[in-house]
Amino acid sequence: MPDVDDLKEAKNYAADIPQKSQAFFLKGSGSLDWGMQNRLARIFSPESGRTVMLAIDHGYFQGPTTGLERVDLTILPLVPYADTLMLTRGILRTIIPSATPKSIVLRVSGGTSILKELSDEGLAVDIEESIRLNVCAMAVQVFIGGEHERESILNMTNMVNLGTRYGIPTLAVTAVGKDMVRDARYFRLAARICAELGAHYIKTYYVEKGFETVCASCPVPIVMAGGKKMPELEALTMAFRAVQEGAAGVDMGRNIFQSDAPTAMVQAVRAVVHKNESPAKAFDLYQSLKNQGKR
Repeated sequence: MPDVDDLKEAKNYAADIPQKSQAFFLKGSGSLDWGMQNRLARIFSPESGRTVMLAIDHGYFQGPTTGLERVDLTILPLVPYADTLMLTRGILRTIIPSATPKSIVLRVSGGTSILKELSDEGLAVDIEESIRLNVCAMAVQVFIGGEHERESILNMTNMVNLGTRYGIPTLAVTAVGKDMVRDARYFRLAARICAELGAHYIKTYYVEKGFETVCASCPVPIVMAGGKKMPELEALTMAFRAVQEGAAGVDMGRNIFQSDAPTAMVQAVRAVVHKNESPAKAFDLYQSLKNQGKR
């Protein structure tokens, strides 16, 4: 029991100073609950408002992708330089150390392979699994204009409903079929539909003409997908243009882990995303780190 007789009277109420509430830094996320905002703040840097996500979930539909044959050897050295990892539960459980401080974005849609129609996905991971794995977001592929468009959209909305119940954000990943035109008009459509139906942020591709309109017309953050492997300077230039035109970061995979010097490349990407480094200077950093043996 406390000694109430000797209890010191508190006097510092600061009654003349109004209590302040700090606005959340991320676009379109100000009305989310505390847990949801806290998870997003582990994905996106509160200082820069951006993220460098390292995408290594390719195996869920195409098996041992080049550069991901041995995730323990090729990816673990890159983890310290990423803000978050986007991956499957299989790789998370078997390879990623549980002591990692990095945030996790878990791939939760799946069900098809490169041998079949990719848009025919379902939800492959339930919400309880996401809670057990302490993830910061759940990624669902959405095939706007695809053969199974409706099913993929409902996969996403189901995950939004479940995630909102437990404070876990949903990332909508816009997939582009081989017969679809990759232009700003398509990506505005895809990103806006996902945002309107509740996705907390969107992963989509960069287009040279009109990408700023894709970002401006989407009420939640957009992260740029890295796409196929390209020369390092081109990849850094694409990342630079994307963030300068409104993207809240990048989700790169092949342009990092298939680079000649992945450790150097991920650091160069960080310089572009978080420090607004020019592509030329970021490429110089890449070359310098590469020459130092940081491959």
